[in-house]
Amino acid sequence: MAEVDKDKLYQFLLRMGDNTLILGHRVSEWCGHSPVLEEDIALANTALDLIGQTQMWLGYAGEVQGEGKSADDLAFLRDAWDFRNVLLVELPNGDFGRTMMRQFLYDAWSSIMLGHLQKSTDERIAAIAAKASKEAAYHVERSSGTVVGLGDGTEESHNRMQAALDYLWPYVGEMFASDEIDLAMAAAGIAPDPANLRDEYDALVGRVLDEATLAIPAGNYVHKGGRDGRMHTEHLGHLLCEMQWLQRAYPGCEW
Repeated sequence: MAEVDKDKLYQFLLRMGDNTLILGHRVSEWCGHSPVLEEDIALANTALDLIGQTQMWLGYAGEVQGEGKSADDLAFLRDAWDFRNVLLVELPNGDFGRTMMRQFLYDAWSSIMLGHLQKSTDERIAAIAAKASKEAAYHVERSSGTVVGLGDGTEESHNRMQAALDYLWPYVGEMFASDEIDLAMAAAGIAPDPANLRDEYDALVGRVLDEATLAIPAGNYVHKGGRDGRMHTEHLGHLLCEMQWLQRAYPGCEW
C-alpha cells in the first residue's frame, strides 16, 4: 500500500462507519412498528447487518487514530459535529415507502462502493468490504424489489414512492462529492474516487426506477455537508441523544 496520510485514512473510515451506524439506528426504529411481521424481521436484520459493518469500520478507525479508542467509543462519545455520514442516512424514516426508498438509494451506492473496495491496497479494508458486500448484495436486492413492488403497485403506493423519491433525490449527490480525502484514498489505491462511481450508480438506479414506473426528479441541487462535518441536519442531534444517552449518563457502564 502506498504511503497515505493517517488522518485522511481515519476520516475515510469514519465516513464508512458513520454511514452504517446512523442508517442502522434509523432502520432499527422500525422494530415493532413495521406494517407486517415479515418486514419487521427483515428491517431488524438489515439494521443488525449495518451495525455489524459499523463495528468493523469504526474498530479499524480507532486503531488508525492511535488513541486507544474502540468502535463503541467512536459511536457513543462523539458529538454531532464529529460525525462524517452523508445527510441521506440521518433523515427521519417517514412512512414505510420513504424508508425503503432511502434504503434502496443507499444500498445501490453501498453495493457498488464495496465492490470496488474489495480491490483496495489496504488489506484490512479489502477484507471488511468482502464480508460487507455479501450483506449489501442482499440488501439492494430486497430494497429494489420493494421499490418496484410499491412503485408499480396501487395508485396510493405509487404516489407515495414518487413523493419519497422527490424528497430524497437531492441528497443522493453527496455520496459522489469528492474532496482531498477521497483523492488521497484514490491515489493510494485504497478506495475509488466516489465521483467515478456515479455512472454505474445511475445505471443501476435507473433500471430499477424504470421498472417501478417512477421518474427521477429534475434539477441538480445537492444537499451536502455531512461527509466533512460542516453541516448536519437537525435530525442527527436528536438521533444521537437517543442513541448515546445511556453511555453518556453512565460512562463506562457494563452489563
